[in-house]
Amino acid sequence: MEEDTDDSSADPSVERVLEDQGLLAVARGSPNLCSLALWDVPLVTDAGLAEIAAGCPSLERLDITSCPLITDKGLAAIAQGCPNLVSLTMEACSGVGNEGLRAIGRCCLKLQAVSIKNCVHVGDQGISSLVCSASASLAKIRLQGLNITDASLAVIGYYGKAVTDLTLARLAAVGERGFWVMANAAGLQKLRCMSVTSCLGVTDLAITCIAKFCPGLKQLCLRKCGHVSDAGLKAFTESAKVMENLQLEECNRVTLVGVLACLINCSHKFRALSLVKCTGVKDVCSAPAQLPVCKSLRFLTIKDCPGFTDASLAVVGMICPQLEQVDLSGLGEVTDNGLLPLINSSEGSLVKVDLSGCKNITDVAVSSLVKAHGKSVKQISLEGCSKITDASLFCISENCTELAGLDLSNCMVSDSGVASLASAKHFKLRALSLFGCSKVTQVSVQFLGSMGKLEGLNLQYCNMIGNHNIASLEKQLWWCDILA
Repeated sequence: MEEDTDDSSADPSVERVLEDQGLLAVARGSPNLCSLALWDVPLVTDAGLAEIAAGCPSLERLDITSCPLITDKGLAAIAQGCPNLVSLTMEACSGVGNEGLRAIGRCCLKLQAVSIKNCVHVGDQGISSLVCSASASLAKIRLQGLNITDASLAVIGYYGKAVTDLTLARLAAVGERGFWVMANAAGLQKLRCMSVTSCLGVTDLAITCIAKFCPGLKQLCLRKCGHVSDAGLKAFTESAKVMENLQLEECNRVTLVGVLACLINCSHKFRALSLVKCTGVKDVCSAPAQLPVCKSLRFLTIKDCPGFTDASLAVVGMICPQLEQVDLSGLGEVTDNGLLPLINSSEGSLVKVDLSGCKNITDVAVSSLVKAHGKSVKQISLEGCSKITDASLFCISENCTELAGLDLSNCMVSDSGVASLASAKHFKLRALSLFGCSKVTQVSVQFLGSMGKLEGLNLQYCNMIGNHNIASLEKQLWWCDILA
């Protein structure tokens, strides 16, 4: 037998690319294969997918991403050979169009989840056929960057009787009428979670109809929906009787007036509100003389909203006295004057507090926080809070009995503060970040080495510690994941 002189397998610089022959080997060697993911495999064709279809009849989950040579023919082979398929994910597959989806809908009657992103040849016919055929089982639908119109949403609204999760993103040809018809078709009775990103058809009328005709909706996330205003938000919350979680990101027509209306009119089950990069959410000239109380809200995120300052935060604190998790990251204008009223008005037990980027918060606010909630708080993030010093660490050490995670990145803490953390009794700290803390030196190594419960430690850009001391610490805390 002639000796094989090809030593490419031993050369790590030789990139091996999966081809059809590889899928043939998989099909023959793994007849009970249940899940297959093909990501960025430009040489796999319909022939390779046909081998999987013929050899793996038990396949339940298929994910094909950036596979330009796979077409409707390959998808049809999967449909015929793998009738037990329950999940299909396709992304950036330019060769797949409507016929492939028709075949999946016709043959895969157990299909429960479908995600189709950025497939340029997928249109209304493919989506409509798939949803109609799988009406009894299809529970999760994600459509992004497709050339579909109002017609597809109308079909989803009428035939999506089993749909519980619906995600729609960057559907440029879908208008307000599409969302209106989808809701009014009254087929989405089981819809629980809905997420919409960059869809111009999402308007005040659209979300109001969704609230009225999707009675089980518990979670709504709107991103970059610029036509939604305070009026729509108020009407939505009045009709959404079981709403638990509302997330708004870059919805810039929404103002604090709308947010307050939301909190006034929300259901008694409303637990989480998130406002991210909403430039319209900023201080108002005056707040109502008598504010209502939303005692159901537990999780509040107001992140990267540059116009949101102390006056607004104090108002929100008075309205929401039972908060457990608060994320105020990126609110650079908030000071102790805004945070202290929120802390003082809190009747519950704060568990997680994120103040990352709140550069004007000082030791006064942090000390007040841990004195009031030291027995409950488990995570505190003070990343980028440049006015935080050892005084905060002294107070944390004395009062926090349940603290598991502490982020002090780029704070003005020193060895004395680290020593205080290390000497704290009954401390449960497992994750600590001192990233960029320039005042922490090699003196802290002995203190950190005594913190036997640490599982994660970030010492990156702590330039005063030195590599030799880091190596010594790695030996002491051999079980801990140390970044340096």
